[in-house]
Amino acid sequence: MAGDQKTIGLVLTGGGARAAYQVGVLQAVQAILREAGRAESRSPFDIVCGTSAGAINATALACRADDFAEGVGKLVEVWENFQVDQVYRADSLGVLRSGARWLSLLSFGWLLRAWHASPPMSLLNNTPLVSLLHRMLDLPRLDAALANGDLRALAVTASSYTAGHHLTFYQSAVDIEPWKRSQRFAVQTQISVEHLLASSAIPLIFPATPIYCNDRLEYFGDGSMRQLAPISPAIHLGADKVLVIGAGRLVEPDASSHGAAGYPSLAQIAGHALSSIFLDSLAVDIERLNRINNTLSLLTEEQRKKTALRPVDMLIIAPSERLDSIASRHVGSLPLPIRTLLRGIGATEVRGAALASYLLFEASYTGELIRLGWKDTQARKDDVLAFFETDRRLVRRTPVLPSVAEQMSAGSE
Repeated sequence: MAGDQKTIGLVLTGGGARAAYQVGVLQAVQAILREAGRAESRSPFDIVCGTSAGAINATALACRADDFAEGVGKLVEVWENFQVDQVYRADSLGVLRSGARWLSLLSFGWLLRAWHASPPMSLLNNTPLVSLLHRMLDLPRLDAALANGDLRALAVTASSYTAGHHLTFYQSAVDIEPWKRSQRFAVQTQISVEHLLASSAIPLIFPATPIYCNDRLEYFGDGSMRQLAPISPAIHLGADKVLVIGAGRLVEPDASSHGAAGYPSLAQIAGHALSSIFLDSLAVDIERLNRINNTLSLLTEEQRKKTALRPVDMLIIAPSERLDSIASRHVGSLPLPIRTLLRGIGATEVRGAALASYLLFEASYTGELIRLGWKDTQARKDDVLAFFETDRRLVRRTPVLPSVAEQMSAGSE
């Protein structure tokens, strides 16, 4: 980095289908910077970090770090046209082989000795996701972006079921010393499709992914598990400023309820557990960084030189609406076999919609989340411009949300 130019990081959190919201935010950021007269085509982010579905978005964006508009356009193209069978098997046979068999094993496994040797591994079979990742990504182009200086580092996180710790896998332009914290490790490696499958393997929903790590085979699941400090990888990799895009409201209002509360369904309990995994650690980490920033602001210049801590500017953009409430309006768009499976555990009810909100890879739902991300970011235009230190006087009035075709056209110009 020349002069005093700050290194900017992007942190994309986990949340399954909720990650569509991130695409709307990025689309709005790209439009705001373009309207502000930012001429350069390369990504404004030097460091990109992602977890779970956010890791997939992060890697797709990092692969096109030389052309930010193209990278965002590719994400919009995928998320605006989503169908669940691009992520997991939604046909009757696929559901019977995984979900129904898995639920039956939970209930009657003690009677079915034949299943002991080969039990089903997850509720859903995410084999189709492999093909989608190969279509979305251009990993050789990622190598070129790092070599050409268009990107400083990419990091994706996963959780090891085998060893019980949390790992950040990162690929960087220069050697960066791996860090180690309590139950948290970093490994410098070549990011692959396997790392993304591992990072996005929602616990119990999708199967664990085997990865060779530290000279042995370990099985990994969703990176949001045991992720105590989701912003930390960007800081370790050198970010001075971080844009964090959440996948849920940081302060959730009470969900509306009518009449007496009934006993929670299995889906309601599972949705609550997933929300704890995907959402709570981010809010805690933001509070921690704000306390550190406030403490450092009270120190003299000489005192700050004696500590390894440094202030980090943050811009946090998170949904202004409850995403499970939005999901409850779109459950009917799921294929019948999936609806039938989810109905059995209460996920098609309003109170169980939190679970559905992570699995609703359908265009009606993801499209609404993209539009929400766009709206929320346009409402924060001044904050976005201040974060990127862009002259606000160059900005015209808020443009109309561009189509996918316009996004892709802008990326090719």
